[in-house]
Amino acid sequence: MSYALVWFKRDLRWQDHAALQTAAQQGPVRCLYVVEPELWLQPDAALQHFEFVRESLQDLDAHLRQLGGQLEVLTGDMVEVLSRIWHEAPFSGLYSHEETGNGWTYQRDRKVAAWCKTQAVVWREFPQFGVVRRLKNRNLWQSAWEEHMGSPIQNPRPLTFWRASLSATDPARAPFLMAAPAHLQHNPPLRQRGGRRLALRTLAHFLEDRSLAYRGGISSPLSAPQACSRLSPYLAFGCISMREVVQNTRQFSAQLPPQAGRHRAGLATFISRLYWHCHFIQKLESEPAIEWRNMHRGYDGLREHDFNPDYFEALKAGCTGWPMVDACVAMLRETGWLNFRMRAMLVSVAAYPLWLHWRPVGEWLATQFLDYEPGIHWSQLQMQSGTTGINTTRVYNPIKQAQDHDPQGRFVRHWLQYMHRVPDTWLFEPWRMPPHLLEAKPEDLMASAHPPCQVRSPVPMPLVDLATATRESKKRLHDRRQNPEIKAGKIAVIEQHASRRTLSPRQKSTPSKATDKRQLGFDF
Repeated sequence: MSYALVWFKRDLRWQDHAALQTAAQQGPVRCLYVVEPELWLQPDAALQHFEFVRESLQDLDAHLRQLGGQLEVLTGDMVEVLSRIWHEAPFSGLYSHEETGNGWTYQRDRKVAAWCKTQAVVWREFPQFGVVRRLKNRNLWQSAWEEHMGSPIQNPRPLTFWRASLSATDPARAPFLMAAPAHLQHNPPLRQRGGRRLALRTLAHFLEDRSLAYRGGISSPLSAPQACSRLSPYLAFGCISMREVVQNTRQFSAQLPPQAGRHRAGLATFISRLYWHCHFIQKLESEPAIEWRNMHRGYDGLREHDFNPDYFEALKAGCTGWPMVDACVAMLRETGWLNFRMRAMLVSVAAYPLWLHWRPVGEWLATQFLDYEPGIHWSQLQMQSGTTGINTTRVYNPIKQAQDHDPQGRFVRHWLQYMHRVPDTWLFEPWRMPPHLLEAKPEDLMASAHPPCQVRSPVPMPLVDLATATRESKKRLHDRRQNPEIKAGKIAVIEQHASRRTLSPRQKSTPSKATDKRQLGFDF
């Protein structure tokens, strides 16, 4: 008897899993996850991602075992693993979800497709989000998103399992065998844990309680950890489907009493953010190259040749001298999460006063964000850095952000030890404090191998003068934008990537005005 092979990737759930349910209609299924060593050595991978996946695999395997099967975890190159399985026991078809991943997974999938063609194996892929593969026209995208989100959630069918391979590994012992570089060791002690059960618990808690604070609570790093849904890592690794989240949110909102207007409005805003989540992933799906090159090629060379490695190392160490920036880096280091506005501020500081090219910064932040989603990540890095050519320049002043969102200094004092000794008067610019007000203490000195962090004063000095550096960087960007060829190049970028959601009839006839003006889509 033949069987269908179901390949799990970033879809680690058992409900609303189109690949699993379609395969089950064909007969026995064999469920597979492959630990691909080369994937985990990519510069955007980190140990926290691997451990989150391992926890999610354990949850998935436990459920499959309750049904009489199991999840097989094998290690190796995907094509080699498929060849080994094929020679052991040929399968009738390969089933998986589409993946809009990084460049490595894109090339991996092309190799898998070539292998399937050689072996005459039918590989069926199913949409994971409201993202359309081979989208011909952006004007069709919104209706496709609504159709996907409105279609019925696929409840699990009875499964018949193929016998397990003797070479399979228990997910609890999935090997992390490679000699991992330093960036792969990042595994924040306070990060969220993986698994579908935790995803469902997080969604329920958000809808019933925390979503009351969604509007007005998602901007400040003080309130955002509770006000935001905190579903982003579970969506990124597919522990819960986007369709489940959208439909559960709409159903919950419809059941609220008439007087719950604020609660309902917050949930509507949340769904809007989920829409933008898929909108940005579609950009990478339509143009994979934006992971490593400027969306508008007219901005090539803008920052690449002026990259200051000392500034970059200071940023990564949380030693820029701006308390709000350094506290955000410290929070990322400990939790793997940061709210959308603070993420935008980090990228803005890197792109403008520090004048750092977005690609190295993006690789570093990808390892820091537990919820790293390539499709959102790279288009947002470019949007915040001004290299899309179609977005309004966004510059976040870290001093103003602290004044607006941490006026009493509770956030920076929580994450930065030295800020406990800074009086309120000097809270936002502690480097201006008279030296006699504060003596340096050993615990105040920021331990780091990088010179800017080895301060010999109570507080670190900013790397650059914020006002001067920001003004100069904006001028360099805007001078580039005035180039007639760069202005002309906007039209093609808009046609391929800009949102069509709010266009008026007049805008539809003049696509150059259809710019996407959304902020970072990480706040769900």
